[in-house]
Amino acid sequence: MLEKLFKLKEHKTDVKTEVMAGITTFMTMAYILAVNPNILSASGMDAKAVLLATALASFIGTMLMAFLANYPFALAPGMGLNAYLAYTVVLTYGYSWQIALLAVFIEGIIFILLSVTNVREAIFNAIPLTLKSAVSAGIGLFIAFIGLQNAKIVVNSDSTLVTYQTFKTDFSSVGMGALLALIGVLITGFLLIKKVKGGILFGILLTWVLGIICELLGLYVPNPALGMYSVIPTAFVSFDFSALGKTFGQLFAADFSALSNFAEFIVVIFAFLFVDIFDTLGTLIGVASKANMLDEEGKLPKIKGALLADAVATSAGAVLGTSTTTTFVESAAGVTEGGRTGLTAVTTGFLFLLAVVFSPLFLTIPSFATAPALIIVGFYMIASVAKIDWENMLEAIPAFLCIIAMPLCYSISEGIAIAVISWTILHVCTGKAKNKVSVLMYILTVLFILKYIFL
Repeated sequence: MLEKLFKLKEHKTDVKTEVMAGITTFMTMAYILAVNPNILSASGMDAKAVLLATALASFIGTMLMAFLANYPFALAPGMGLNAYLAYTVVLTYGYSWQIALLAVFIEGIIFILLSVTNVREAIFNAIPLTLKSAVSAGIGLFIAFIGLQNAKIVVNSDSTLVTYQTFKTDFSSVGMGALLALIGVLITGFLLIKKVKGGILFGILLTWVLGIICELLGLYVPNPALGMYSVIPTAFVSFDFSALGKTFGQLFAADFSALSNFAEFIVVIFAFLFVDIFDTLGTLIGVASKANMLDEEGKLPKIKGALLADAVATSAGAVLGTSTTTTFVESAAGVTEGGRTGLTAVTTGFLFLLAVVFSPLFLTIPSFATAPALIIVGFYMIASVAKIDWENMLEAIPAFLCIIAMPLCYSISEGIAIAVISWTILHVCTGKAKNKVSVLMYILTVLFILKYIFL
């Protein structure tokens, strides 16, 4: 049955590989179950309700991806978009979180229409192959940077913006976590060099076990004030789901009298729409490129199903009570483990469903244990730079700007925006735009420039 559903032989994979890949993807994404409630609760939403909504929205979106597109991509409420909802829309603009969720719901409906009418697919196909390779490499740097930050190996600095962990202060908590993450990178690297199947997953688990041992020995001391929590599970299951009622369907009970400034509300919807569409496209480009899923023209077969899954999940997530649900870049971890079909996504989706019950256990997985996986996945994805013709400066410069912008701007969509603008302008100014810049690329360039002016 699995062969008939997911065509495993056609994709040169098997059940064991797909399941391991799905578990790996989930392990690298599990942090969202802790981070999303923490961020959205700042808007006044109930943290337990957000956790349940996060797990259910991720399950729905990922299962849709599996059966509508047969791709190994997982979905969850996106980082950045959740912060925008809580800190900008609610705390800065003054809207209620119910109104904010309504904006997300409307964005999802618009996405569904754009997906059905091929607009999003056309945008995907309009981006040149060189830039698609750059997007993949840029995501590699971005995801590695996220890993370094999650492990607190790279920390904030007043003088240089970021710097390395000195290990001189708070060594028993932050310092030890960073050290364990570095050890985890070496463990994962060793396993991959030795071609151990599931090396990334085993790297996560072994690093977690080392953390447990260090905490038992007193070498690692949890310090919640510094974001360092106990890594020893104290509870495994919870069957109390009543909290979900505090957010489920609440967007339809929003106080519409608060929409006195309708133009500003439209801007909010457009901001959600803009960031989500290009974050999703960037992730699909990057991960699909890494998995060699793009055809000779750089197109992704069955992309309509993938985009539709993303769009439906966004609206469903808003109804449940969470911010925009989008395709996660951490899907690259499962792809790196060999995941090539929807069976990988099904595995990840079921784990998110199980997380509703086993949330206490999953929330115990420390960020320093998953960080090595992100760093190693970054290593894999940066290899896409080899597909760029660096001797052709007309194409290489926009590609470079795309790659460097993603980690430094902390945004996939910003990297794409800078790449598209620079590609179009340089080709026009050098008289090489013919057959190299499509009409849609001109339109995207104008839209990106307007976005920087008005948003």
